Amino acid sequence: MITAYSSAKTEAKEQEVSQLQTEHSNQEQNWLSRYGEAIAALASGIFIAAAWGIDGMSHTAAIVLYSMAFVVGGYVKAKEGLHTLFVERDLDVNLLMLVAALGAAGIGYWAEGAVLIFIFSLSGVLESYTMDRSRRDISSLMDLKPEMAVLYRDGEEVAVSIEDLKIGDLIVVKPGERIPSDGVVTEGASSVNQASITGESIPVDKVIGDEVFAGTLNGQGALFIEVSQPSESTLFSKIIRLVQEAQSEKPASQRFIEKFERIYARAIIGVSALLIVVPPLVLQWSWNQSLYKAMVFLVVASPCALVASIMPAMLSAISNSARKGVLFKGGAHLENLARTKVIAFDKTGTLTAGRPIVTDMIPLQGYTENEMLNIAASLESLSEHPLAKAIVMEAQERGLLIKRPAEFTARTGWGIQALWKGDTWKIGKPALLDASFMTRSLSETIDRLEREGKTVTIMHNSSGAVGIIALRDTLRPNVKQAIAALKKQGIQVVMLTGDQRQTAQAIAQEAGIDKVYAELLPENKVSLVKELRETYGSVAMVGDGVNDAPALATATVGIAMGATGSDAALETANIVLLSDDIEKLASTITLGKRTLAIVKQNITFALTVICVLIAANFLQGIALPLGVVGHEGSTILVILNGLRLLRSQS
Repeated sequence: MITAYSSAKTEAKEQEVSQLQTEHSNQEQNWLSRYGEAIAALASGIFIAAAWGIDGMSHTAAIVLYSMAFVVGGYVKAKEGLHTLFVERDLDVNLLMLVAALGAAGIGYWAEGAVLIFIFSLSGVLESYTMDRSRRDISSLMDLKPEMAVLYRDGEEVAVSIEDLKIGDLIVVKPGERIPSDGVVTEGASSVNQASITGESIPVDKVIGDEVFAGTLNGQGALFIEVSQPSESTLFSKIIRLVQEAQSEKPASQRFIEKFERIYARAIIGVSALLIVVPPLVLQWSWNQSLYKAMVFLVVASPCALVASIMPAMLSAISNSARKGVLFKGGAHLENLARTKVIAFDKTGTLTAGRPIVTDMIPLQGYTENEMLNIAASLESLSEHPLAKAIVMEAQERGLLIKRPAEFTARTGWGIQALWKGDTWKIGKPALLDASFMTRSLSETIDRLEREGKTVTIMHNSSGAVGIIALRDTLRPNVKQAIAALKKQGIQVVMLTGDQRQTAQAIAQEAGIDKVYAELLPENKVSLVKELRETYGSVAMVGDGVNDAPALATATVGIAMGATGSDAALETANIVLLSDDIEKLASTITLGKRTLAIVKQNITFALTVICVLIAANFLQGIALPLGVVGHEGSTILVILNGLRLLRSQS
């Protein structure tokens, strides 16, 4: 097929050009919405500077320029505040700032009001940048989604939409192109850059039989790929759905702050009204003096910094994690993960690769290992059982010639029986062996292998047992280091598995896990997760299969394996490990703890500044410009503090 490789049809190029033109048009339309707020803030600052420059020459012209600064700089925030007032019938910080600025202008403090609008709009730009940066980091995968694929059919290449691909279709991917669908390589070899999906920085070599993902970038070789998932079910599409959830969900702390903001805003408006009315009547202040003091109070008491203390930090941390291949569905789950006391792991497919390999071969009756393995692989060559495939793969790796047996019969749950060179052979569980062939030595060997957590297969013919083959699922790379890193943080680690106890204990011991719950049904896993929550509080559950979905939903934080996880696990989980690398959990928990620490710093700082400025206003009196700088400066500082989480740290 490689020799038949040719260029895609002209229609594919035309469609690609049309798509690029559309994207360019969309980019032009999005440019203003992306940078418009920043341009408005900058223009507001320029109007203020110009007004200062001509104020001595023409006060009227200066007022006009200040008014323009009000309109240009305050439009976005005024629109948000008025929407909250008239549509949601509530008050927010935006409206407080608008009232304060207009009040300052009303008593002749045009410059102070305009500066308030300018700094408030500047802090809004900074906060928007944080959220936009996070959104772009999380959802940048969407821009990588291929639209077209080259279908290879009857020796010809046909350009089709990815939505038209079906399972089993053969597609060709040229060097440098993005892979349009999940699938398995059937011909060719190349290195594939999977950083956009899994976070792996080094391209992964792909050969025949290897799995590839939509949205990843093919390297130097041409690949023929058999489609394994329709476009809506690819890992890429699943990630996009998760991204959409991540952009909407807020942590509990943010929901509390927003609720508090509405109540607090009403209180500030009420106190400001009293400050305008009461002092002239009781303390003989002038109306201008009283109004000025009320405007200062309105500025310094507004909770802008408090409101900005959480989400910029949360979104920065989520963005940081997304770049490393850990996708959160929302800030609430980052908050919960940081408080996790115990993590429960599924075994098969989570801690282990989910693919058994041959670990021991014990030939009998004078057979050699290769002779025994050759017969076993030939007998198992027609079986689809995972253990059978592992035996066949071992024989293939040793270069043994595998021949098909005759009269093949699968004995479900036990093994297989077939005719080989005129003799009837059986291979399967030890219980399949005739009792007359079971010797004490053979029984002791089987017991020893099973205590080591291995699955034992015995092959025998009419003359007795010919050999023992032991297989076991193997740990994923870096699992030991991942468990050790979690335990170092003081996190309790347990294993929940449906596998037999001996196998589970052996894997747990190898991984460094102390607590093991084995032979569990899905409902048993749910019950145990509930018990762990009652005992420890916050519990995370890591799994990949359909049977793990109920436990993932029950845990405080459900974590799914992204590359190999089932649809049910991915939909249920709160966090997805795109590269199935559980070693990233420890660093992600550390990031979560850093995030909570920064949020606490921000809230403490914001409250302190508000209290100090309010006290200074009542006890001594402060100028409106100083109140503006103190209030808006604190807002900018807490946002910048949250932005620190964008920096990658291992």
